[in-house]
Amino acid sequence: MAVESNDETRTTRVLVIGAGIAGLGMAARLRAAGIDDFVVLEKAADLGGVWRDNTYPGSACDVPAVLYSYSFARGEGWRAARAHQPEILDYLRTLARGFGDRIECGAEVIRGDWDEDSARWRVATADGRTFETRFLVAATGALHLPKRPRIPGADSFTGPALHTADWDDSVDLDGRRVAVVGTGASAAQLVPEIAARVRTLDVYQRTPAWVLPPMGTTTPRLPGLARLGWYWRAEATAPAYAGSSSVSALLHRRALRHLRTQVADPDLRQVLTPDHRIGCTRIIRSDNYLPALARETTTVVTDPIERITSAGIVTSDGVTRPVDVLVYATGFRVAGSLAALPLTGRDGTTLQERWRRDGVRTHLGITVAGMPNLFLLSGPNTGLGHNSVVFMIESQIGYVLDAIRALDRVGAAALDVRQDVQDAADARVQQKLRRAVWSTGGCGSWYLDGRGRNHALWPGFSWRYRLRTRRVRLREHHLVGAG
Repeated sequence: MAVESNDETRTTRVLVIGAGIAGLGMAARLRAAGIDDFVVLEKAADLGGVWRDNTYPGSACDVPAVLYSYSFARGEGWRAARAHQPEILDYLRTLARGFGDRIECGAEVIRGDWDEDSARWRVATADGRTFETRFLVAATGALHLPKRPRIPGADSFTGPALHTADWDDSVDLDGRRVAVVGTGASAAQLVPEIAARVRTLDVYQRTPAWVLPPMGTTTPRLPGLARLGWYWRAEATAPAYAGSSSVSALLHRRALRHLRTQVADPDLRQVLTPDHRIGCTRIIRSDNYLPALARETTTVVTDPIERITSAGIVTSDGVTRPVDVLVYATGFRVAGSLAALPLTGRDGTTLQERWRRDGVRTHLGITVAGMPNLFLLSGPNTGLGHNSVVFMIESQIGYVLDAIRALDRVGAAALDVRQDVQDAADARVQQKLRRAVWSTGGCGSWYLDGRGRNHALWPGFSWRYRLRTRRVRLREHHLVGAG
């Protein structure tokens, strides 16, 4: 990408990359902590991240709104137990009101370099601007690169081809033959919204998902108490993911009962019954997805897609089904999102080179050895399958603030996590993951990379992660410029 030269360099104490829920939360806590010298860089024309981009019909959060929000900014007046995309985007805009002038939109970061002499990061944007900062916070998130399957003939399709993460509201679905490829979380929200509008709906299923009733169905009168109750209710399911057979069996029975209640046709129930352990793929929380699949105008297709033609989809059994609008509900390229950050640390080694050489390893999903004063939000192995990821992000934000305070207290310029500390922490996480359902449950999912290694999820209770990230242990780091 060509970059215009610009000799002017702006200096700021903290530079945040990304104005999604993580970056905005970081900025809000910086302001509350009295750290006003910060800038947020956002590559898009507006803030919001995943909640700006995912505008498909039915787009919503599958955990209660009071839980999918910060404890220091719970939001007011949620209209329902679960918030849809427009309401969450409004929440984020409200969160940014106190520091909106610090957000630089249209500022795509194209490189960042650690300068050992000054103990600063130098960051360049696509429009030719440069920034110098002491602390660099990468809040780019893991769910922003749409994953499109490689299907022969896909480019030959002449009708509209949409992705749930790149929706086009101008495409009219009413009365048309629509094909949805994928049966994950986004499909489970989209399908019920469009099933009654379209002429026919073909849902192409490779792996059926376990479906449980939603968490919370009514707007709570006491949001604070509801937040606490829903958190611990969700946390109680964590052992099922960690390998507990008893908790897994309980969720299994509950999901089968939910399926029997919502789908009367025994043949369709069989098609929709997974053969892997519950929790191995993301559990869908819905009370309208299964009934939408049972409609007379909906067909669940389980034969693999062989190719796509100009006007339809051909499956391995030789059947061609005509399609007017093709929708990919196939999720995101999670593994490549953070690795794509163009950041160069000590010894001129980039983040990509480090992870390609040593594997994707971090300390607590926040810091990386050889990358001083770089902090990742929503980093590797900090996602959750059972609870609200915002709880994890808030833990990471607290860790960054404590690191800033600790360096000020000891008079050091930067901290760099020790390689042995990082490797030991990563080994503990991976050891737990090998016993968890994602490795033993008999399924493949976006949680795993091409080598079968889980870089996405935290293997256990989120409250334990909160305890571990409450304080930065300086003895686990090399201190740069210490007195």
